[in-house]
Amino acid sequence: MPEDAYYGIQTARALANFPISGLHAHADLVVATVLVKKAAALANASLGRLDSSVADAIVRAADEILAGALRDQFVVDVYQAGAGTSHNMNTNEVLANRAAELLGGPRGEYRLVHPNDHVNMGQSTNDVFPTATRLALLLTHQRLVESARALAASLARKAGEFDAVLKVGRTHLQDAVPMTLGQEFGGYAACMERGADDVERAKAQLEELNLGATAVGTGLNAGGDYAAAAVRHLSRLTGLPLTPAANRFRVTQSMGDVVAYSGAMRRLAVELAKVASDLRLLGSGPRAGIAEIALPAVQPGSSIMPGKVNPSVPEMVSQVCFQAFGCDTTVCMAAEAGQLELNVMMPVIAWNAIHTSTILRGSMTALRTRCVDGIVADEERCRELLERSTAVATALSPYIGYAATAEIAKESVKTGTPIREIVLARGLMDARRLDQILSAEAMTTPGIAGEAKK
Repeated sequence: MPEDAYYGIQTARALANFPISGLHAHADLVVATVLVKKAAALANASLGRLDSSVADAIVRAADEILAGALRDQFVVDVYQAGAGTSHNMNTNEVLANRAAELLGGPRGEYRLVHPNDHVNMGQSTNDVFPTATRLALLLTHQRLVESARALAASLARKAGEFDAVLKVGRTHLQDAVPMTLGQEFGGYAACMERGADDVERAKAQLEELNLGATAVGTGLNAGGDYAAAAVRHLSRLTGLPLTPAANRFRVTQSMGDVVAYSGAMRRLAVELAKVASDLRLLGSGPRAGIAEIALPAVQPGSSIMPGKVNPSVPEMVSQVCFQAFGCDTTVCMAAEAGQLELNVMMPVIAWNAIHTSTILRGSMTALRTRCVDGIVADEERCRELLERSTAVATALSPYIGYAATAEIAKESVKTGTPIREIVLARGLMDARRLDQILSAEAMTTPGIAGEAKK
């Protein structure tokens, strides 16, 4: 063992067996696992099963790690033996060795504090790791939702700012009927809010813990009094409304609750990717694209083309969302692959779910602060494209019928003659009435353009 190591032989074996990716447990998973160990020590001490001095040393060691110490000692690769046994033992060993030091003993002896007998008392990897996974996601949940709602609020502010900016709507990447840029951005804001709502709803499933289930759900070597005490201490330590699982076998067998949460994050990523993609399209140009909005210039866009500015932040967001989709697929497939009394694929489930939460949160914050907050509308360009579009002809359909309107639109496209001039030339209605019907402002509200609004 390295002289400066706080981990032990089981961790060293995992290092030798799994030199796979160089990726280690997320900091949030480390925090969550250490919190579980702290709650377990407090529970066992309160039940008289663990010597109070040993429990106190474990708690003190846990508090040091929670404050940021010894984080470099959590070294096991993400891709490890099933169920997360290596991660669990890595945590047990680090806590045992540091607790022994606090009691005046040497590291590695385990006479004063043993990784299994004391730190892991009343536990199994099979209840520790699912609990830590759920807890890690819960600990990051609020920041994720706040980031999504902050982005939604920024988009809503832009919706208000752009409320009077008329433009042509688009479907199938083709001209559609008029709308306002504010309505478009208001839709984006609502999409992000709905995505955040889904994540909020999925959170409740993670609050049910199988801590105390031990190996297969029976609670062997733990007991109901321990499970209740451990969850109670964990709830107090985190401020979260945690509860013992109604059916410990379900939560030990299945990672379905994490799948549901991952699925909600995937939905949030879908909404986010749509917004990022649309911002790139609306800001395309500046001369040969749509260019209805100008995105903030955050960095040079080309190493060869001077003055070129790219939509760098939305491009980053799209890449993050693609990664989130892949993470969710991994979570889904790994959750399905759990057999009988335990899902042994938990390490890769935990890493991908927590990674998704982390990168989505960061990307939404960057999109808000580095892009959306600084978007500017080009009202003249929006008006120019609207006036060139034949989509305004749609408002004529209730008056002259679909077929006649289609003929007028086709003639306008073929000849370049404005819709208004064609209608007047054909004597279909007088100029004053036509102007009421073809009013772009009238077309952005519900009802038939040209009719008195009720």
